[in-house]
Amino acid sequence: MDLIELHARSLELAAEVVDSVRPDRLDLPTPCAGWTLRHLLEHEIGQRRGFAAAARGAGPDLALFAPAPVGADPADAFRRTGADLTAAFREAAEAGRALWLPEIRDGRPFPLAQAVGFHLLDTLVHGWDVAAALGAPDGLVAAVEGDEELLSALVRVTEAVPDTPEARAPGGAFRPGLPTGGAGRFERVLALLGRDPAWKA
Repeated sequence: MDLIELHARSLELAAEVVDSVRPDRLDLPTPCAGWTLRHLLEHEIGQRRGFAAAARGAGPDLALFAPAPVGADPADAFRRTGADLTAAFREAAEAGRALWLPEIRDGRPFPLAQAVGFHLLDTLVHGWDVAAALGAPDGLVAAVEGDEELLSALVRVTEAVPDTPEARAPGGAFRPGLPTGGAGRFERVLALLGRDPAWKA
């Protein structure tokens, strides 16, 4: 299965979670320490815009990845930026383009497949963050567990994320890994990235 199409499936699963976000729930806490649901969605929308710009040939400009307001309809903004990102990834594939991702590494761009993998992981893990903030993560967990191709891709990307003090320092994208126990494979992914699968607000 083409990784860009798997990524599109991850976007749809996350969008189905965000579809239930009402404006009066944007101040809920999330598993991302110090971030409300509003902060998390603004981060995700900004990242989608940044990845799309990179996929269309933008250079290493951090400003392109800045958080973006969710507006009055978070679900609409989420779906629109997701569709645009899928189109941008497909354009990059046709052009054979690598992506500059200055938040991850300066100095040289990433191969497209690696960049798509990064965002697939980000999409599903933050999708779980949103679902957990809403108090209903089980549906997303079951959907990911039920999609073997998508889950296998997620596991591969997760296992490549360094778990060193430098990579998992405070303020970074992920915290030090937690014991995985007997959880399902998606929940083990969450634990490897420092999320507690049993987190509740």
